Amino acid sequence: MNAPSAARLATAYAECEHIMVSAARNFSYGIRLLPPGKRQALAAVYALARRIDDIGDGTLPDDEKLRLLDDVRMSIKRMGEPTDDPVLLAVGDAARRLPIPIDAFFELIEGCELDVRNTRYPTFRELTHYCRCVAGSIGRLSLGVFDPADFATAEPLADALGIALQLTNILRDIREDLLRGRVYLPLDELTAAGIEPHLDDRGMVADERGRFAEFIRDQAARAETWYARGFALLPMLDRRSAACTAAMAGIYHRLLQRIARNPRAVLQRRVALPAWEKAALAARAFATGGLGEAAARRSAGAR
Repeated sequence: MNAPSAARLATAYAECEHIMVSAARNFSYGIRLLPPGKRQALAAVYALARRIDDIGDGTLPDDEKLRLLDDVRMSIKRMGEPTDDPVLLAVGDAARRLPIPIDAFFELIEGCELDVRNTRYPTFRELTHYCRCVAGSIGRLSLGVFDPADFATAEPLADALGIALQLTNILRDIREDLLRGRVYLPLDELTAAGIEPHLDDRGMVADERGRFAEFIRDQAARAETWYARGFALLPMLDRRSAACTAAMAGIYHRLLQRIARNPRAVLQRRVALPAWEKAALAARAFATGGLGEAAARRSAGAR
């Protein structure tokens, strides 16, 4: 098979970068810190992951979503065959240049299928499997772009960092998910705490006795342990890849810290960081090569 021309690849990567810039929000702050070749590759990974996520989160009937997710699954299995799809073209080229674990996209699809089926998670162990599918997969795909010397040791750390980010997302989006009929928190732990998630007559998450806010604080503390594990990845990466990872994860970690300080806020609204704060975190990550976050974690652990 003839390889795609340089012009076609340039157009494909440009399309992926456009998708990243217009939709990535938090991730774009980190991706911009990579050198051009890795930035293009990670933009391609993001664009395909975004395609999968958009199907799962869209407004089509559930059976149509499942059909489209299976179509994407089949298109990934055919990757390397001639295609006019710029995203598949770019991902295929990136995977030829770098050790990107393409099979991780299948785990992301599995996680989106769990969302479509409105799956709930009886225990934290089952929730962790979901987090590995939808976010650990992205950590492992990103690691393939970063291409560390010791991939086998780095892989579980990238997976842990992905889980940390997804647990943060779950806490941030409690109210938004309830509005869509979704509950991601472990059901056995909610029951033990005497919590039945529901919205009050103002459209906020009910918490008459303050139990839910305390529950969120405990869940945030658990997520911190995943960040502690995941940030051990940073010294294993080259400077620009570590900066990228520290910027992306640092934004979510700062968000988790804000939730932990005021857990009641997520019951009322979506908590977010202002753009200036995200930019400042990215600048710090670039200045320290990502190791500022790792050093901060070591310092915190020593106290």
